[in-house]
Amino acid sequence: MPYDAFWAQGSLLERGPNLRRKAILVIALLATALHCGLVSASQQLLRLGQNEPYDFLAFANADLDAAVPASRAVVLVHGVRRNADDYFENGQSLLNKAGLDARDTLLLSLNFLTAEDSRAGSDMPLWARDKWMHGTASGKGRRGIDAFAVLDDLLLYLADRQRFPGMQEIVLIGHSAGGQLMQRYSILGDGDERLTSTGIKVRYVISAPSSYVYIEDSRLQDGTFQPVRTVMCPSFSRYRYGLDRAPFYLTRQNLGAEQLFRRYAARDVTFMVGERDNDPWHRVLDRTCGANMQGAQRVERQLNYLRYEAFLSSKWGVPIHHRQITVAGIGHNAARLLDTQIVADTLFPRR
Repeated sequence: MPYDAFWAQGSLLERGPNLRRKAILVIALLATALHCGLVSASQQLLRLGQNEPYDFLAFANADLDAAVPASRAVVLVHGVRRNADDYFENGQSLLNKAGLDARDTLLLSLNFLTAEDSRAGSDMPLWARDKWMHGTASGKGRRGIDAFAVLDDLLLYLADRQRFPGMQEIVLIGHSAGGQLMQRYSILGDGDERLTSTGIKVRYVISAPSSYVYIEDSRLQDGTFQPVRTVMCPSFSRYRYGLDRAPFYLTRQNLGAEQLFRRYAARDVTFMVGERDNDPWHRVLDRTCGANMQGAQRVERQLNYLRYEAFLSSKWGVPIHHRQITVAGIGHNAARLLDTQIVADTLFPRR
């Protein structure tokens, strides 16, 4: 088709040099966007689960009703606002910074919902407010579906060779409340073990959670990790800060603390947090005593947790090599974190 066939007689191209230049610039920008694989968010319903399938809302950069040729999936989990559409746009920025083409990288932003959300449906698992970030079961809609099980089911969905024949890697990224879910899943989850025979690698990215699950009862005290001896904060060891009263999802696995740590240490885990995410009074920071025993704010809590991993590594003789990046000049802001070159280069190093 001739170039000028797109324009009706008397179009912008015929109305003067300035308008003509603007029109050509628009076309060039569109062409660049297509070349880089930029696509608008597509709201889709995933059908997850093996025995009793259920609907789950997501935003994706590909039509999931057809086979997708991507070799990598980047999966985002939002914060307390449950704004998966915004996180999809943040994910686009990350892919662009990393130089990843949408033709080879599936971007998927999951949306955990409550019954009050406008996008909620009766065949979806629905949680009370932010309870999904604990990993525990849905209380409305499709009841009894653990948020951890959703991640398990998603991994199996992405490992389906009929849907994704070329899949080689799945990168799970959770920020803030999503970071809490991801941190707990990186330790408690067993979904990646079901992918062993497929050759698909699973990576976990834990971004700025408010608190962490500890594997045993030591906490940082006077500069060293020691068992806690206090009745002032009995919740410090209870789930979701520790493993006392852990959900059935974990107890059914019959793993002791050292076994759990060995499995976790072998996983590919990256932590990240903004340098300025250090406000001890941030409006969505967990300030219960169980969380406060982990540190005063998010930066401190993350760095303390890396020290805790090193403590357990030495205690049990288990090598561990998890990465951590503190991103300069940024606070508690997913959009800005995912739009930095250091995050893109750390998560997707160029070969």
